[in-house]
Amino acid sequence: MTQQLDRFFGALSDPTRRAVIERLASGPASVSDLHRPHAMALPTFMRHLKVLEDTGIVRSVKKGRVRTCHIEAAPLIAAQGWLAWQRHLWETRLDQLDQFALTLEQGND
Repeated sequence: MTQQLDRFFGALSDPTRRAVIERLASGPASVSDLHRPHAMALPTFMRHLKVLEDTGIVRSVKKGRVRTCHIEAAPLIAAQGWLAWQRHLWETRLDQLDQFALTLEQGND
């Protein structure tokens, strides 16, 4: 699970890949449509798509001459679960710190 999360967050570390994911969140798109808003050569863009496909975030299907990409929910759900766990952990710790600070403050009164 740790390697999967490392690869997932590594893939998200690039703004081009995040933009692709954001676009695919609204529905499938062809590689041409995904590439269009990015000022880079197609082979460079394809390397970004490969990273997303290698991590399982994006899947593509070739029909004739058109390759269509879609987002895969499983890696996003796994990351969401990890983030929710981290949020709970840190909220609990901050609540404990707040209680400790109140105890110290009351002791100084």
